[in-house]
Amino acid sequence: MQLICPEWIAPVAPEPRVLAGHAVLVEGDRIAGLMPADQARALHPSAPCTELPGHLLVPGLVNLHTHAPMSLLRGVGDDLPLQAWLEQRIWPLEARLMSPEFVYDGALLACAEMALGGVTCFNDMYFFPEQVAAAASLVGMRAALGIIVIEFPSAYGSGAADYLRKGLELRDRLRDDPLFSFCLAPHAPYTVSDESFTRVARLSGETGMPVHCHLHETAAEIAESEARFGRRPLRRLADLGLLGPELIAVHAVHMDDSDLALLAAHGASVAHCPHSNLKLASGIARTARMRELGINVGIGTDGAASNNRLDLLQEGRTAALLAKGASRDATAWPAHEVLHAMTLGGARALGLADRIGSIEAGKAADLVAVDLSMLQTAPVFDPVSQLVYAAGREQVSEVWIAGQPVVHKRQFAESEVRSRVSEVVGRVRLWHNRISEILPVGPGAGVS
Repeated sequence: MQLICPEWIAPVAPEPRVLAGHAVLVEGDRIAGLMPADQARALHPSAPCTELPGHLLVPGLVNLHTHAPMSLLRGVGDDLPLQAWLEQRIWPLEARLMSPEFVYDGALLACAEMALGGVTCFNDMYFFPEQVAAAASLVGMRAALGIIVIEFPSAYGSGAADYLRKGLELRDRLRDDPLFSFCLAPHAPYTVSDESFTRVARLSGETGMPVHCHLHETAAEIAESEARFGRRPLRRLADLGLLGPELIAVHAVHMDDSDLALLAAHGASVAHCPHSNLKLASGIARTARMRELGINVGIGTDGAASNNRLDLLQEGRTAALLAKGASRDATAWPAHEVLHAMTLGGARALGLADRIGSIEAGKAADLVAVDLSMLQTAPVFDPVSQLVYAAGREQVSEVWIAGQPVVHKRQFAESEVRSRVSEVVGRVRLWHNRISEILPVGPGAGVS
């Protein structure tokens, strides 16, 4: 048994609230209880206690959408719209660079960045997911690994059927590892065939796995779908049997009223990635309306190649401000609801709400302590408002995943993790040189 005694606790569930002077009891990898700190110390006088004055304790943050290995492509396609970004930068680079080593190094870089910013679980979509799993395992992070589905071949496999086979085999191998879950991850309506979508729908129905798919990201995507298939992408997926509580619609920027009504009626979730949407000029998602309709919204960073930082706290602040500005309603998406989206909303979308996302007895002890005593967050009237509107990831001081310390005093708790991350950071320059040889991606480079 160990006690964690911060100044404030925001448990997220069963209702939004802030508790002062309370402690979280952790036994093994689980939360054993939540009670007044004095009572906890009296009941467990020999239990080690982590005292955290000036800190807010929240559930571990859930990054609902990312491409972790793309951290090695951070900055290679800045100031480009989505199609040019994909066709002139990302896909050509991936065709030349894709390998298990590339994926592992990029994923470890991403896991380190995310963990230091309070992310304890991330939902990934990329090739060689076994390498993403290896990187996450080293750091001690929880990951929902995407079983990628895309029609074109890569160094990872020959196409959609091969990717599915390999992903399902990995799921079987990691079935008993409590840190990993899986999503079916068809890339997007414009890169996945009806046949592959139908198979994904069948597998999701058989296994209960969520379906994680880029959807309605740009206006061009809508126009192309209407030209090729005679209907909007979401309607096409609905006709193919993919619309239900398992669907995670990533981006969901260009959703009209009928689209949002479909999502709400079928209990689907949205992975909102505000910075990526803004940087690629894709648009602003109608998140205030989504919340009004009861659609479950989680928050994702997308990959570092389109963001360029895996900072969920910053995403949450921007999400709140965009919802207010776009709806012209200052009450839209208040701070406590944003914290819910960054934690339990993401967990619910991944089918993990019974295990993570809130500070409740019986759940995994995935916890994050944020230091609000720093001058940039003083004074503190509402700790959750300070977390969403004022705090930065540099104020994350402690992170536990499954009861184990992952970050301690703003550094990785394990010296081995610090050492291995340093090795990868040392190799980043080598990757930079290889990338620079392939495309002119430096500052001011022209687009070929």
